[in-house]
Amino acid sequence: MATRVFVGFDYDNDARLKDLLIGQSKNPDSPFEVQDWSVKTSSPGWRADAKNRIARSSQVIVLCGRHMRTASGVNVEIELARETSTPYFLLAGYSDSTRPAAAANDKLYEWTWENLKILIAGGR
Repeated sequence: MATRVFVGFDYDNDARLKDLLIGQSKNPDSPFEVQDWSVKTSSPGWRADAKNRIARSSQVIVLCGRHMRTASGVNVEIELARETSTPYFLLAGYSDSTRPAAAANDKLYEWTWENLKILIAGGR
């Protein structure tokens, strides 16, 4: 059975990265499935919704783009992953990706298909 993942990303700048990850999740050898539970931060109750969705996931993949320092919703999602003890990792969407402020000390992993499979399996 594939691992269910929640995807954190900069809704305003990196929705395309999420689409690419969803595409990869449909590969026949994919070890994960993405529940497209994107929550726009301005919606009412988004924090509680995000916490519920993260808690129902096995892992959180944080797709890092060029504007992650200002992606306040992603910072909250990382905090929620920590609160719910849901493992997460940072995946670089671009060669010049930045880390979210809430995860400034976390390792930023290169996004390759092989890396992604290793990370999903817990290799970090």
